[in-house]
Amino acid sequence: MSGSSSPLPWPTEMSATITPLIRVADGASPLPPSASNATFIEICALADIPLAGARVIARPGHPNGDVALFRCAEERVFAIIDRCPHKGGPLSQGIVYGDRVACPLHNWSIALIDGEAVAPDVGCAQTFAVRVEDGTVFVALD
Repeated sequence: MSGSSSPLPWPTEMSATITPLIRVADGASPLPPSASNATFIEICALADIPLAGARVIARPGHPNGDVALFRCAEERVFAIIDRCPHKGGPLSQGIVYGDRVACPLHNWSIALIDGEAVAPDVGCAQTFAVRVEDGTVFVALD
């Protein structure tokens, strides 16, 4: 497993709307066009997420559940619903390799960039726009 995935507290206040950067972090993919009007919430320090590991953004009572925050070895950060599209396994407890995570239940490989299951599997987990600025991680959870 990728280590402990202790929940991060749910932010009680939303930070001001922040103009998104073109890139999430050095070497990361551009934010999707839908993120241009998103409200980003300050979640944690980048150092709070272990390399090739995950943390959970707890969303008590939210109908879609918690969000897993992943930090790849290449320093890229991704946010994805913490539920595998196959059988609902906790992706935050999976093994991170490259820009993918292996579900701990049945070893489905999920691409962190878009939440798509890697062939031959079929399915998709919701993703969220992420940006890192001055060592702080922001996520658009809306």
